[in-house]
Amino acid sequence: MSKRDYYEILGVEKNATPEEIKKAYRKKAIQYHPDKNPGDKQAEENFKEAAEAYEVLSNQEKKQRYDQFGHAGMGGASGFSGQNMNMDDIFSMFGDIFGGHFGGGGFGGGFGSSRSRGQHVNRGQNLRVKVSLTLKEIAEGAEKKIKVKKYVACKACNGSGAKDGSFSTCSTCHGSGQVTRISNTFLGQMQTTSACPTCGGEGKIITNKCTVCYGEGIVKDDEIITLNIPAGVANDMQLSVSGKGNAARRGGINGDLILVVREEEHPDLIRDDNDLIYNLFLNLPELALGTTAEIPTVDSKVKVKIDAGTQPEKILRLRGKGLPDINGYGKGDLLVRIHAWVPAKLSSEEKSLLEKLNLQPNFQASGQDQADKKDFFKKMRGMFE
Repeated sequence: MSKRDYYEILGVEKNATPEEIKKAYRKKAIQYHPDKNPGDKQAEENFKEAAEAYEVLSNQEKKQRYDQFGHAGMGGASGFSGQNMNMDDIFSMFGDIFGGHFGGGGFGGGFGSSRSRGQHVNRGQNLRVKVSLTLKEIAEGAEKKIKVKKYVACKACNGSGAKDGSFSTCSTCHGSGQVTRISNTFLGQMQTTSACPTCGGEGKIITNKCTVCYGEGIVKDDEIITLNIPAGVANDMQLSVSGKGNAARRGGINGDLILVVREEEHPDLIRDDNDLIYNLFLNLPELALGTTAEIPTVDSKVKVKIDAGTQPEKILRLRGKGLPDINGYGKGDLLVRIHAWVPAKLSSEEKSLLEKLNLQPNFQASGQDQADKKDFFKKMRGMFE
């Protein structure tokens, strides 16, 4: 089942401002909030879908990748997947934009959540790695296993930071993770809410820290990650893999793994978007008499017939022999550009033969040939203007 367009999900145009996107998401989130639609699985899925769309479109870097490459540019994972995150994750990331609707008031504390809406949730840092791909891997897609050194959850304490799960409720915020202050101003009383300074917004305090991670819940370690890279990616394209970045302190939300594609140079083929270019050099007899040439493709070789009298700079198009479009819009072509190869040195006999040929009528350029040559260069110039 194909994923819906993020702009369509939120009901905004592609040129919508950040404020318009934020407003549209808030409207959808209130409409599909599971507390307003108890037992409605479709409403819950719509709620998560809207959160996924907002997570991408509210992030300028991810939005640019999505605008250019669509869902494929997100690496098969948007960096936020409703299937991988629960309601607490959604509120921890976006709860600040809802005001009174989602914050322990309004719709209440549904979903059977054990975490107060106001509690702070740590988020791990994103991890950026470069992945080198051959042209064949780009054409077919590839599965890559990479070894990265990153922060992972501490095994000794299961990422909690506490030895034997030893926590106590914060006495300052009483487990809410927030403190409220009321101050008197010339406009009247003003109420402000901020993260609890005692527990850092977590609502609980470790009473006995883990001796391995020293209460952080994360340690540095190597991890082997399997990546499924879609066909048609391009050099410098960035793909996002949700939750494969650095682990968060004390059981928070993992960061994303950002893959930066590095395309390895092919010995014979030159890439031009989804098309491939091959420069074929032929000598004078081959151009004049015709021949058969073997042309390399991404995964094999094909034979191409060169007609007698073929002119230099002619381009032969092998349809469908290029690279696939990352968004599934077919394949590019392989363009064979023919060049005349002229020997740098000649023997006395070769010079004599060429001098005799030069006197033959078929070796004299006619006026029409000159006109055709001018037309050719006009067309080429028009392509770059």
